[in-house]
Amino acid sequence: MVVLFFIGEMTMQTSKRGVDLIKQFESCKLVAYPDPKTGGDPWTVGWGATGRGIGRGTIWEQSQADQRLAVDIAEREAIVSANVTVPMTQGQFDAMVSIVFNVGAGSASRDGIIRLKDGRPSTLLRKLNAGDYEGASLAFDSWVSPGSNVEKGLRRRRAAERAVFES
Repeated sequence: MVVLFFIGEMTMQTSKRGVDLIKQFESCKLVAYPDPKTGGDPWTVGWGATGRGIGRGTIWEQSQADQRLAVDIAEREAIVSANVTVPMTQGQFDAMVSIVFNVGAGSASRDGIIRLKDGRPSTLLRKLNAGDYEGASLAFDSWVSPGSNVEKGLRRRRAAERAVFES
């Protein structure tokens, strides 16, 4: 007989389905490319990685891209776990990690899933934390950058995330 002891709170992890969802929409590019909205910063490489050390001319090996994806997903898992206060199914958790991976958590200068620029939580997070799972699911559709050149792709991604959230 094996007895396991856990210290602290157990946190969920993204399932293979959730990782595959992120990979489906990020796709892996080993040569850095400019942001489709700005035509420049932030430059992206691997499975949607941005940040310090990534810019024009950055080239990664597949192993670098895969390692960074694992780190980036773990960071998003921690963000979701720290900010969602209600129980979630695996599908709901996977969808939340995916949308935070894509949109970001938010800051004083940029709206995100966890925090809007004005400091309030997004409608999606507010509804989810109120236990309004249906309302939270519908709120995925508001994160599509209307009128932008990425709107069509974001509509597809949000529909896929909603389907996973509702599963």
